[in-house]
Amino acid sequence: MDPQSQTTSLQRLENVEKRIVRVLELAGGVMEEMANPNGPRKDLVNSHCSEFMQSVKDIQMTLREEIKSACEYRPFEKCDYVPRISNEICCKKLEYVIVQLDEMKQTIEGYGDLA
Repeated sequence: MDPQSQTTSLQRLENVEKRIVRVLELAGGVMEEMANPNGPRKDLVNSHCSEFMQSVKDIQMTLREEIKSACEYRPFEKCDYVPRISNEICCKKLEYVIVQLDEMKQTIEGYGDLA
């Protein structure tokens, strides 16, 4: 996920937050209308309920997309740490083997000088 898509993802999540606030306002408006002493205005309740349902569907869809996008995000996918550290370990092992071989060579040469 590049910085540009991360920014747009954050913007989409911020818009979801705003829509959730709007959904809560709609629910509160319906509750107020239901508590109206003169009885609820059906057209207003229907309008609020329709907008509420559509907003909830939109929110769910956006969140699903964001979750899917987040699951596809692999920040360490291009990381070369493991190969680099493996390479470094191999180099250290080779250095150790070279030192051991040099010591063996000196030991062999020492025996050759005695004979």
